[in-house]
Amino acid sequence: MRALLALAMLLALAACGRVIPPPAVTTPVAPVAANAAMAGVALGPALAGLGLADPDARGALASFIESCPKLLARDDASGLTRREDWQPACTAARGWDAGRARAFFAEHFTPVQVGDGKAFATGYFEPEIAGSRTRRPGYEVPVYGMPTDLVRGWPDDVAASERTGRPPLGRYDESGKFVLYHDRAAIEDGALAGKAPVIAYAADPVEFFFLQIQGSGRLRTPEGEVIRIGYAGQNGREYTGIGGLMRERGLLGSGPGQYPGSMQGIMAYIRENPAEGRALMRENKSWVFFAELKGDGPLGALGVPVRREASVAADPAFVPLGAPVFLDLDRTEATGLWIAQDTGGAIKGANRFDTFWGAGEDARRIAGGMSGRGRAFILLPKDAAARLTRR
Repeated sequence: MRALLALAMLLALAACGRVIPPPAVTTPVAPVAANAAMAGVALGPALAGLGLADPDARGALASFIESCPKLLARDDASGLTRREDWQPACTAARGWDAGRARAFFAEHFTPVQVGDGKAFATGYFEPEIAGSRTRRPGYEVPVYGMPTDLVRGWPDDVAASERTGRPPLGRYDESGKFVLYHDRAAIEDGALAGKAPVIAYAADPVEFFFLQIQGSGRLRTPEGEVIRIGYAGQNGREYTGIGGLMRERGLLGSGPGQYPGSMQGIMAYIRENPAEGRALMRENKSWVFFAELKGDGPLGALGVPVRREASVAADPAFVPLGAPVFLDLDRTEATGLWIAQDTGGAIKGANRFDTFWGAGEDARRIAGGMSGRGRAFILLPKDAAARLTRR
């Protein structure tokens, strides 16, 4: 899922966020902290004072248990915890009575605030769209797996001394020259014919475009089969949030002739203006390739299934993946305890989150309109919180 490309993820609402102009040159700009430890950590309120509800705690406990093997095996990029910090909670969680889930979190964790704690949360979901295993009338949009000619390499015009980091994604053309990979327009025009496996065919190019933004989803065939697909790779071309473009062009807003600044509003514009909408989608040159998934849920960046109203995407530089997070927002449906199990391309910085709402029409509605502000508290193992806050 939003191991989802750093697209990821990217949900449509995130893509249509405000465009913030750069500050004037005379305005001092505070340096941006590289991770949570550098941003600063302070003790939050006692967990009992956060109003944690029993259903929230039970769902979070189940997702925390699924996350524990990863917590105990991976390094924490946020600088907040060590692997061994999680061992007591993970050991206790395996045999804990779910009916006492609130007591589990109160006994093993301390809420802390990273930076100023001011949170912003959007939402994402697992789209379900019409699809078919085979191409047939009404089902003609290819859902591609990874192409055989997509590779990493250095263009000839990049000097050896400048070849730092990972080489870019691209392909070798007929003359053997390394070039950028086909963009969205070229792929839609058939550039991948015979070069990439086709998993299935989607019925609606607009719905499939937004499924690519989500990074995973379901295809339901006319026969009732459900094909679950997840992110396998990307073409290496730049991602452009079309919601941001629409806002810049005055197409989104509450004025006459404008569309609501939500995923639903963006889709309405594209459908009511098909030629302009197709051109707009092509301005996002990024294309996502998929793999068919097995199992009971889409996988997040942590490598475990993400769960409705329990899993949240966060920036791993500021939240340990697998950690519980309490969001206290002006959107009551998103207020509560979540487990950080995913990441997203638009989910960057301290206290930026993307809440997961599962599949179905209500999930689409909630995620597409989610924009919550408030405070965030990361629940750290007690020893880790004590170590950080006594500095």
